[in-house]
Amino acid sequence: MKKMIAEGVGTMFLVLLACGSAVLAGPSIGGLGIGLCFGLVLVCLCYCLGNISGCHVNPAVSLAVYLAGRMSGKECVGYIVSQLVGATIGAGLLYAFLFLGDGFKFGGETAPAAYLATNVLQPGATAGMALLAEGLLTFFFVLVVLGATDANKGFGKFAGLAIGLALGLVNIVGIPVDNCTVNPARSFGPAIFCPEAWGDFWIMVVGPVVGAVLAVLCWGAMAGSRKAVK
Repeated sequence: MKKMIAEGVGTMFLVLLACGSAVLAGPSIGGLGIGLCFGLVLVCLCYCLGNISGCHVNPAVSLAVYLAGRMSGKECVGYIVSQLVGATIGAGLLYAFLFLGDGFKFGGETAPAAYLATNVLQPGATAGMALLAEGLLTFFFVLVVLGATDANKGFGKFAGLAIGLALGLVNIVGIPVDNCTVNPARSFGPAIFCPEAWGDFWIMVVGPVVGAVLAVLCWGAMAGSRKAVK
């Protein structure tokens, strides 16, 4: 139960603070600043929750960890449910910010009422482009997670730093395409309050899942696979 609580709380803060950087300060800090916020939030969470749950805060990461044989299927499902609940709570708190202000200029501009940093295709981007971006960026991100946290080949106390930097990098690249997710829970929470985002939500699930599977296969080929935890 402690692990599930940690995953829920961690994902809540990831959505609230990282997505909040786009909602509350996006026009001021730009894509680079938003990407850095995502990375910094995850670094903080890794060092806070890493010794409790591993700080997945991402269904794609939990799926990869399960496929790599580092956790049971039952625990994986519990993690994912906790992450979805946490993301929904985080998005709900962020949603409250939009309606508690009175003429407040969000990030220097008046934010649309339905905008919660949802993952939707940006002008000029196509579904195929976004799907490829999410798959490749998740592949890179999850590969870093698997490598940095490997019991035999990882980098111990530096793992959280590498993982946070990886999330920041993929966001800087992916934000112009679809606001970048590499995390179905991060997409799910905001979409609950912004129905307009559901049309592109499938991309934010299929891309990260495919990327996670590719990362597991690649890491297994490079470092050797393990037997699944029963």
